[in-house]
Amino acid sequence: MNTLTTLWHTHERELRRWLLHHTSDPALADDLLQDVFLRVMRHQASLDTLHNERAWLFEVARNRLSDHFRRTRPAAPLPEDFPAEETAPAPVDSLARCLPRVLAELSAEDRDAIERCDLGGLPQQAYADELGITLAAAKSRVRRARKRLRAQLATACQVRFDDSGRVCCFVPRD
Repeated sequence: MNTLTTLWHTHERELRRWLLHHTSDPALADDLLQDVFLRVMRHQASLDTLHNERAWLFEVARNRLSDHFRRTRPAAPLPEDFPAEETAPAPVDSLARCLPRVLAELSAEDRDAIERCDLGGLPQQAYADELGITLAAAKSRVRRARKRLRAQLATACQVRFDDSGRVCCFVPRD
């Protein structure tokens, strides 16, 4: 007998019992067992590299069982009069009205660093190359510009930050 046949005959009953225990449905357990067998056949070439074939078989069976339950999870229909969730934009998204004004109040060097690296997506290495400075200097320049932008936002737009440093609220400027 080859490795696949030996492996399968050694563990087939145990796998079926395990699947039957978790599904309480003999037909479903047999279907899932068939799926496991097909997966084993597809990966037959790599069976020799396995350290613990039994553990791998049970991992495949567990994954097939999880996939089945995920696909067949019952979904309760929502009542017709269920109110739609009102989603307010995140505070940081609303800052778009305040940001251009605050950027204009920064120094030209700070504004350039923020606009090109943070808003424009230019990698800091490319920014450093364009300015003829080291990467460390470019990173320092961007970090200082961000710090001054944050301070200006806090002052001009009354932006407040939560404990993790995220924008929690602000008062838009006219």
